[in-house]
Order: sequence, then C-alpha cells, then structure tokens
Amino acid sequence: MDDSTGDDTDVLYFVSSLTALVAGLVIHSFIIGVNVSDWWRGRSVTPVDHIVTSLGITRICTQSTITLYIILRAFYRRYLDIVFVILLIFNRIYDFFTYVNIWLTCLLSIVLCLKISNLHTRLFLYLRRMISHGTGPLIVASIISSAVSSLIILFAITEVNYGKIYNKTTDNQLTDCIEVHSLYLYTIGTFFPLLFYCTSSVLLFVSLYHHTTRMKMSSNLSINLETYYSAMRFVAFTFTYNTVYLAGHFTTALYFYLNCVILTWLSIVLEFLPALHSSYLIYRTAKLRSQMSKVLQGVMDFFLPRKDEETRENIEIVIM
Repeated sequence: MDDSTGDDTDVLYFVSSLTALVAGLVIHSFIIGVNVSDWWRGRSVTPVDHIVTSLGITRICTQSTITLYIILRAFYRRYLDIVFVILLIFNRIYDFFTYVNIWLTCLLSIVLCLKISNLHTRLFLYLRRMISHGTGPLIVASIISSAVSSLIILFAITEVNYGKIYNKTTDNQLTDCIEVHSLYLYTIGTFFPLLFYCTSSVLLFVSLYHHTTRMKMSSNLSINLETYYSAMRFVAFTFTYNTVYLAGHFTTALYFYLNCVILTWLSIVLEFLPALHSSYLIYRTAKLRSQMSKVLQGVMDFFLPRKDEETRENIEIVIM
C-alpha cells in the first residue's frame, strides 16, 4: 500500500516537472531564438537582450536539471543508495543554475534602473557608462560567483548517510543527513544579489513614481503616462516574482535543514515561476510581443483556415 502510494506520488511529481519543463522550453527557447536571430542578422542587440537571452538559457538548464533529478528519484527509488552520489551532483548543479538565475535577474533590474531612471549622481553616471560598453563581463562575473557559491556548499557537506536513504513511512525523507552550515551559506550566497536587486528596483520604482507625479502636476494633456505606468507594473511584477522565488528556495533549504525532508512539490512549483516571468517579459517587450503574435497567427492559420478565404472561394464557385 505504501509502495503504491509512493509510486503514484513519484509519477505525479514526474508529470508535473515534465509539464513545467515543456512550458519552460517553449517560452524560454522563443526568447532565445528571437534575440539570437536578431544578432545573426546583424540587427541591434541591447544589453537587456543579452541578459534576457542568458536568463532564458539558465532557466532551461535549471528546469532540465530538476526534471532529471526527479526522474532518477522516481524510477530508481529502490536503488537510491547507489545513485545517491549522482543525486548529490544534480543538487549542486541545480544550486549553481539557481544562483545564476538570481544573479541575472538582479543584473536585469540594475540595467533597467540605469537605463530608465533619471538619477544623475557620479556613481550612477559611471555605472551607466560602464553598462553602455556591454554586459558580457558582468554576465561572466555572475556565472563565476554562482560557481563559487555552489562549490562552497558542496565542500561544506561533511557528513551524509550513504546507507539507508529513504524511510519507508515518509517519502523523500533522508536519515541521519547533515549538511553543516549549508543553510547559512545559501543565505550568504543570495544576500548580495538580493540586496542589489532590491536597491535597484526601489530606486527605479521611486524614480518613475516621482517622474509621473511631476508630469501629472504639469497639466500637460499631450503627455502619455501609460509607458511609465507599464514600466512600474513590470518592476512590481518582477519584484513579486523574485521575492516568491527566493522565499520558496529558502523555505526548501530550511525545511531540509530542520527535518531532512526534500520538498519536491515546492521545487516543482518554483520551476513554473520562471516560465511565468518569461511570459510576462514577452508580453511587455514590443519586439518579443510582435514576434509571438506572428507565431500564434501562423499556428492559427495552419490549424484553422481563415474564413474570409473560404468565403472568397465559395463566391468564385457561385459566380462560375
């Protein structure tokens, strides 16, 4: 009875993670394809495009890693003492891509703040000039920082039980599992990107708010404030996404640290969030939105022939 329940749970986890992976592959691959196509054709590619493309690649890798992890657990649950080292490696790879995801989201917020807000301090102007020369070094620095954080957590694991890993009565439960200081290291690894992200997001939102307030007080009816309101909504949505995403990962790490139980269902739910955020990026970016409209129109024309063409053919038949 317990085995069948565990098998059903594993299948549910597998189907859910595979659904998140497919959705993420479609959405992230679309963003990557549009930006890479523009670069290949010699069109202008902005620093934001570089970051969004890197973010899409990272999110695909993150979802692929967690899906492979769940497949191993679902189909090799009786042999986890053998594949435990492989699962441990997948965990660290997942941590690495999660760190990169967090850093790139932070970098995206900083670049938007530098490009949109109207601050004129020396530091702000210096950072704006540095960003104008390209974001490649910053993306590489984010990857290196994420790799260092993941390796530190890996080396901090000092005692793990390689014997019986799963308890028969509680699914996903590790016995005698101890990851020394891993929770503290995870907190430190996410502290700085979270600090930079919150600072840049608040500065950008406040700058946009004050700017729209001054424009409304000027009583100039020719000014369209919808662009500024749209930017403010994007900042608020991204801030909410990042907060929930980080809080979810921190909850997973804390729960495992206290109870030695991996919250697989929460990890799967968290992998739907990047796809949701990327979908919002497509909706708010004119270039991506235009290309998505063309793709959807092409799909509709393929599966559902246009009625006006059918009507024209019927009219021609009647006339003849």
